[in-house]
Amino acid sequence: MSQVTIVGGGIIGLCSAYYLQKAGHEVTVIEEGTITDGTSFGNAGYVSPSHFTPLATPGIVAQGLRWMMSSSSPFYIKPRLNLDLIRWGMTFWKKATAEKVKQNAPHLNNLLQFSRKLTGEMRNELPGFFMEEIGCFMMYKTEKTEQHEKHLGEEAEKFGLKTKFFDAAGVQTLEPNVEVSVRGGVLYTDDCHLHPGQWMRSLKEHLAKAGVKLQLETSVAGFEKTNNKVASVITDKGKFPCEELVLANGSWLPLTAAKLGIDLLLQAGKGYSMTFENISKNLRYPAILVERRTAMTPLGNELRMGGTMEISGLNSPTLVKRAAAIYAAAKAYYPTLQAEFPSANKIWRGFRPVTPDGLPYIGRHSKYGNLTIAGGHAMIGISCGAGTGKIVQQLISKQP
Repeated sequence: MSQVTIVGGGIIGLCSAYYLQKAGHEVTVIEEGTITDGTSFGNAGYVSPSHFTPLATPGIVAQGLRWMMSSSSPFYIKPRLNLDLIRWGMTFWKKATAEKVKQNAPHLNNLLQFSRKLTGEMRNELPGFFMEEIGCFMMYKTEKTEQHEKHLGEEAEKFGLKTKFFDAAGVQTLEPNVEVSVRGGVLYTDDCHLHPGQWMRSLKEHLAKAGVKLQLETSVAGFEKTNNKVASVITDKGKFPCEELVLANGSWLPLTAAKLGIDLLLQAGKGYSMTFENISKNLRYPAILVERRTAMTPLGNELRMGGTMEISGLNSPTLVKRAAAIYAAAKAYYPTLQAEFPSANKIWRGFRPVTPDGLPYIGRHSKYGNLTIAGGHAMIGISCGAGTGKIVQQLISKQP
């Protein structure tokens, strides 16, 4: 078995560590933060095989150009002269075709369904986090969106996913605590949702007890290379040897890969969320409010609402009006929902790693004999975490 060093302590890095440790490898995770402060921690918490459609789809470019005129829209690219952004944007535009979607959707579906199964198994081994297996709604207000969502539902059924279609009255029956203002919805019954922060904490505690070294608040400065392999990771806390190296640090992946002379097309897509505690009349079902690209997640007596895709670079400021747009969307679909808009310091943000074609980078890299890359999952990192971690373990263990 090998000594494996993983750069990145988000859900992809932790799930990789989980399966590698179970397979008998000696594992070190190097994380710049504390594990409980990254993008995986505050997202919507969906584990959704239904999300098999890549981000780059026909029409998204034109729609995105319209949305770009408003910094409070669901999708926003901050105009700036940046060569990496221009290259990414041109590739995204080329990939946003019906042919590419048809080609890529089966690959995403396989990863999502594989990961959904493994997440359920992990839940039985790590019981310390909230998870509910009741499905997820796609809710809509217009006839045009209804037709589109019904088409996607039919496509999902071809992949073996189970769907149920509801009109407005049917949706309202399933949500007795709040008024729901929609035309209807599609319920994907194979989907589930969990509390991502609790899952991250549970994984962190389990890995520490299992002997995985968690090297936190540690920045990667570079690498030592020998004979076409990476020999060690150089950090501000010293050097860490690696027989095998996994790069899994999300939106920072291109910056880290560049230190190894590897060029990865990937942009950070900022998302926002707000979590409301002690909701007396909470939602029963998680739901995506399709026209507004907003996610609603009930987490016990908490409610999380999140969304937006803001391509504006790393470490850019929080735009409160984008969070306000999420809140306005929630009130438009759930008019009687009792939740007050929070102060700015209660608005969470995270950077999703977005590839041009919507497919994550998972695999061995040809430049180095001991390098595995795992990243670029955009909005489906939680959905794909367990499956990606297992694939990383299989690659390093040389399993089929």
